[in-house]
This record gives sequence, C-alpha cells and structure tokens, in this order.
Amino acid sequence: MEVSHPHYDRLIAAARHAGPVTVAVAHPCDRNALEGALDAAKIGIIKPILVGPRERIRQAAEAARLDISALPLIDTEHSHASAAKAVELVRAGQASALMKGSLHTDELMGAVVDTATGLRTARRLSHCFVMDVPGRAEPLIITDAAVNIIPTLNDKVDIVQNAIDLARVLRFDPVKVAILAAVETVSAKMPSTIDAAALCKMADRGQITGALIDGPLAMDNAIDPEAAAIKHLVSPVAGQANVLVAPDLEAGNMLAKSLTFMAGASAAGIVLGARVPVILTSRADTVQARLASCAVAVLVAHSAGG
Repeated sequence: MEVSHPHYDRLIAAARHAGPVTVAVAHPCDRNALEGALDAAKIGIIKPILVGPRERIRQAAEAARLDISALPLIDTEHSHASAAKAVELVRAGQASALMKGSLHTDELMGAVVDTATGLRTARRLSHCFVMDVPGRAEPLIITDAAVNIIPTLNDKVDIVQNAIDLARVLRFDPVKVAILAAVETVSAKMPSTIDAAALCKMADRGQITGALIDGPLAMDNAIDPEAAAIKHLVSPVAGQANVLVAPDLEAGNMLAKSLTFMAGASAAGIVLGARVPVILTSRADTVQARLASCAVAVLVAHSAGG
C-alpha cells in the first residue's frame, strides 16, 4: 500500500509557486537520473541543463523512451568532466542549483569542494534529509547522514546551523533542534553528550542562532512528549523536536533509513553549505521523494536570491 506524504505535496506546491530555477544536472546517464530531472521540469519547478556525454545521455533516454529534445545538453567526456562542468555553470551564474546524476556522490562533491574551482563557502558542507513521516504534523529534518562521517565539534556547529537555516526556509515555526545521543545526561564516557552540551551553550552565547536547541537527548525523549515527561525533562525542545542532529553519519543514516523502510517515511536529500544547494537522490527514491528533493533545493535557492 502506498503511503501518502502530504508534507511533500506542500513543499512541491510552494516550489511551484516560487517559480523554477535552473539546475545543472551532472552526468544523467541512466533512466533514474533523467526521469528525476524530467519529472521536476514537467511540473515547473526546475529548468534542467543536462551535463554529460551526449551519446550516452541520448542512448539512455532512447532506451527509457524519454523525450529530452527540449532540454539543453552540454557534452562532456566522462563523469569527472561532467561534475566539473556542472560546477562551472554555477560559478558562471548559469545555474542556481546542482543535481547529482548517475555519477558517484564523491565525484560530484569533489568538484564542489575543489579549492580553486569549486563552490565552497566559509561554512562546512553538510547533508540534510527532509523526512515526511506518517503521523507527524510537520516534516522532520535529520542531519548529517551522508557527508560528514565523524564530525568534530566545530563541524557540528556548521551542521546544526545549516539545518536551522534550512528549517527556517521551510518555515518551521519555531525550529526545535535536538542534539541526539543514547542518553539525555552528560557523560564523560560518551563524547557525543559532551558535544551536545557544548553546542547548547554555544547557542546560548549566540554562536548558533535561529532555533531552540537542547541536548543531549535520546531519540525517544526528543520526539515523544510522554517519554520526555517520564524523564522529567523541562525543555522547549524535548518531546517536540523537528530537527534531529545525529552524533555521526552512521547513526544518522540508520535513523533515516529505519524511518523510511520500517515506518513508511520518505526522505528528500539535499547538501547545504556550498554556494548553491546540491540535490542528492537515491535509486531507491520514489518519484515524489525526488520531486521533494528538487522542491527543497528550489526554495533554498530562492531564499538565497537564486
């Protein structure tokens, strides 16, 4: 049975209302990558520029019976060149977002973070899943589940701020950030709890802004009011978080995929912290999840004046 995801419907509607942005699609040489770009173009949220080997893209489109004749196509030799050219289009002001095609994520991100020719800013890059979880009254952001493997405290400052900025673009009101750990008390034996306490104090001092932040919080008392009450947690975040910050990539990835494959959730993925949003989709994504990933990027690009 297919699960409906009304939060994604609202995000897609908001992106359509904001108007399409031009997206450089890096190396779309298979059906999934081409369909993702075409589906978003058909509903009017992006204007794709296909960047990759012309003949491979045409053959993939022909095999999948997809009509790409109306889309601009920039010919490149291979996947590394596709990533570099897509980034170059952004640097030249010809695209306001990037979209991963059928190349490896590492290849695309390598071009994005290149010191001389990439799209780095002072902010560290991080990944956010915008989850539509059945039964929840609003979307849920989980970070970082795809880019920063074992983030330091300094990394986590940017990871948290990137997520807050995204939540504000998506009009979470207020933004409530839970810094996750296995327990809700600070323990010298668990470094993630010390990081959580430090991040909360940094927020108190204005080093992280735009949200209510609390941690360490275990998963149950971050999202379940009854669990928070049982633990006697007095907090504006406990039991009602809408942004979950995982202690490391493995925990974040397992959390997001558990919600997807065991709770009927859907996950839209985006990388933040570069000059423009980067749309990351998975082969396992539904059409709606791919469209939602594009919609989130469109809203972020518009918020940045893209």
